[in-house]
Amino acid sequence: MPPADDYLDQCRGLIDNARGQLAAVRQAADWFAAAILAGRMVHVFASGHSRIMVEELWPRYGSFPGFNPIVELSLTFHNLVVGANGQRQAMFLENVNGLAERILRNFDVQPADSAFVISSSGCNIVPIEMAELFRERGIKVVALVSRRHSEATRSNHPSGKKLPDVADLTLDTGAPPGDAMVRIDGLETPVAPGSTVGGCMIVNMLKAEVAERLTRAGQPPKVLTGACVVGAERAKELFEAAYDEHARRLAELYRNLGR
Repeated sequence: MPPADDYLDQCRGLIDNARGQLAAVRQAADWFAAAILAGRMVHVFASGHSRIMVEELWPRYGSFPGFNPIVELSLTFHNLVVGANGQRQAMFLENVNGLAERILRNFDVQPADSAFVISSSGCNIVPIEMAELFRERGIKVVALVSRRHSEATRSNHPSGKKLPDVADLTLDTGAPPGDAMVRIDGLETPVAPGSTVGGCMIVNMLKAEVAERLTRAGQPPKVLTGACVVGAERAKELFEAAYDEHARRLAELYRNLGR
């Protein structure tokens, strides 16, 4: 089979994997919607390339406020690859004990919040500690991992725990061990990862389910929408309203820091 066809066939399997988690997705959406309806936020954290999932959730077209994207540049800035701010440093920092606490120290999180922690392997220290810290504060934690990849990978956490071990609910991208899905004759290692495709499907399933719950509760979300859909003036109104709402919600996370 040609490699591009192979990749697309395997992506069909990722769709089937996502569909098989509908009940878990709906449970996660219940928790996320409850936090947003309470005037609080869903804290979304990822390191490494899992940052893509955070940005897919908010802010982008077709998304809405209620999510707090915690994206630490030291853990996620890959553009330079080597040299200052290079990939070696980012991969090292993903496994530094105590960094998660320093990051979360910036926010006054409350039990009414919820959290979404994303890590393809679920085996690096910072995402695991982040999930533990949220749960210590009484916050429901949803994890997103590539389950088969996680099961095949050794945890870097001193306890041996992995992200699913410290989450209230775990969702699965469906990607295989090592993430890459396509084998090429004569090439030693596989290419073309699947976790981004599988993860983005899960993220947007969640987004749609949360939007439905907010609308049903009488608080329809302010969705970032293109001018080609609603017209230029309405699109501008929605953008401004969504960003203002995000700012107001974020302000609550700073109000009582240090008190």
